[in-house]
Amino acid sequence: MAPLPTDLRKILENAVVDARRKAEAGAGAVLTNLAVFASQPYASMDGSARRLRVALRARASALGDGYGDLDKGKAPLSEEIAYEAWHRMLFARFLAENELLMHESGAPLSIDLCDELAREERTQRGNTVDAWDIAARYASDMLPGIFKADDPSSRAAARFAPEDHIALERIVTGLPADVFTADDSLGWIYQFWQREAKNEVNASERKIGGKDLAPVTQLFTEHYMVRFLLENSLGAWWAARHPDSPLIATFDYLRFREDGTPAAGTFPGWPERAAEVTVMDPCCGSGHFLVAAFEMLRRMRMEEEGLDEVAAGDAVLRDNLFGLELDPRCTQIAAFALAFATWKAGGYRELPLPHVACSGIAVTGQLDAWRKLARGDFKLTSALERLYNLFRDASTLGSLIDPNAIPIEDRMFTAEFDQVAPFLERALARERSAEDPTSAVFGEAALGVVQAAELLAGRYTLVATNVPYLSRGSHDEMLRTFIDTHFPASKADLATVFVERCRAFTRDDGQGSYAVVTPQNWLFLTSYRKLREKLLHEQEWDSVTRLGEGGFESHAAAGAFTVLLILTNQWPNADHLMTGIDASEPRMVAEKAMFMRDAELQVLSQEAQLGQVPEVL
Repeated sequence: MAPLPTDLRKILENAVVDARRKAEAGAGAVLTNLAVFASQPYASMDGSARRLRVALRARASALGDGYGDLDKGKAPLSEEIAYEAWHRMLFARFLAENELLMHESGAPLSIDLCDELAREERTQRGNTVDAWDIAARYASDMLPGIFKADDPSSRAAARFAPEDHIALERIVTGLPADVFTADDSLGWIYQFWQREAKNEVNASERKIGGKDLAPVTQLFTEHYMVRFLLENSLGAWWAARHPDSPLIATFDYLRFREDGTPAAGTFPGWPERAAEVTVMDPCCGSGHFLVAAFEMLRRMRMEEEGLDEVAAGDAVLRDNLFGLELDPRCTQIAAFALAFATWKAGGYRELPLPHVACSGIAVTGQLDAWRKLARGDFKLTSALERLYNLFRDASTLGSLIDPNAIPIEDRMFTAEFDQVAPFLERALARERSAEDPTSAVFGEAALGVVQAAELLAGRYTLVATNVPYLSRGSHDEMLRTFIDTHFPASKADLATVFVERCRAFTRDDGQGSYAVVTPQNWLFLTSYRKLREKLLHEQEWDSVTRLGEGGFESHAAAGAFTVLLILTNQWPNADHLMTGIDASEPRMVAEKAMFMRDAELQVLSQEAQLGQVPEVL
């Protein structure tokens, strides 16, 4: 399938922006009808509505400051409910258009068939469900780890007034079918969802941290960037070990030197088998790198292990791919994108849960609720306290949190994660059965933190990402102070801070590499000299591709000058050669993409780059 054409991208953008406005209006009406921010429930509310009200108040507290100041949680709760309402419908149509919305009989459902089921249900039960209610219900059943049945925001989204529900239905129905079969539609959706929030933050000129970070720094990564970086890292590794593999011919961006070896190197420290290669995207957004890596690894494992399409897809999801994302909503899209890709490769079936977690879960003010979950167990209480302290600024720091960088006496270890996660799952089941919605809400947050902490503490074969761009002058005080303490050499921009963090995510001694999209200014500006020299001394530089201006089609990247880098986490040999491409002259994305396939390679001595601007730039 091809990427989304420009004209359809604009249609999708307008639809998503309109949907957010209408969904937030509908969410506001739901919150009013449930008296969530009133001092008392309405006398007319039944027991179910009252329990939902309590759960939503707890959720608002968690999204605010955790200390009961509901006003701070009002806007984010409304946004969350709006997101749930719109995206359940949108994901349902993605599944339906690809014949993956499945009836319990095993047959795929179209929206027309959902309409028939809705008519039957209205006749039998006398309710008011429509086709989209039915489609969203089946989508939620298929994606229990994404749309959770006991999530109060999801239950509130299901209570939209008919007129608000119909408004969203008209938008999703009006989108052309081709939107739902293009390769990259899911990737564009959340950037469009955040468009107006990003404009508001930029116009305010306030310092950036917390809830403002995600909309300001999210930028959809162009398909050619993802393919170039993965094919010249993961693809190069494969080509070095399987030179006769038919897969190599499908790697359009994989470059070779004159001697026939992959241009970026052979990555000799990596594992010998695809089953042992792990790929992490710590800023995974909507999952673009992960989905592309899934396709490559699925085919590699089919060839290497003789697995069929289904077994290989499930194995890759279980063993090879890991993602972290600051924004919980974006995390959900990434998990859906991976599940969607896995189902397209072999059909619908129950899947291993994707290893995708939110690294930005807000936990402030939840410590007492977490302690109550432990019910006096000293060891578990201690573990939860350490997790809380690690994540108390997570809504700003996200994947910058490194559990391995804290003093060993305060550190959690794998065995503790293995104990805490099942305990929390049992505690959540207990609170749900006791109909304690407040404890359940805070318990879900604690479980999410455990999942994120495990991934944050991991070390991976390949880290591939588009780093967030935000100059130091825009950092809020907390972010600036943290970076000054932990990343003094790269502190001038969040992008360069994440280059260093990507290094820490990789296995050392040549066993891990990182492939990143970054601004190019740090490769030549004087203010980055110490960072540049540090990485040239301590890391093996494999590939440098200068894109210059115009590397992104998105207007959100206007003025960005970009470079694609592949580095390996080991000290370089004195004779190490790096390869480079200068793709700055072509002005359009399509021209750059084509140029990078055939442009002359520059082969440079890494040692010669010390003390000067790298020659490729």
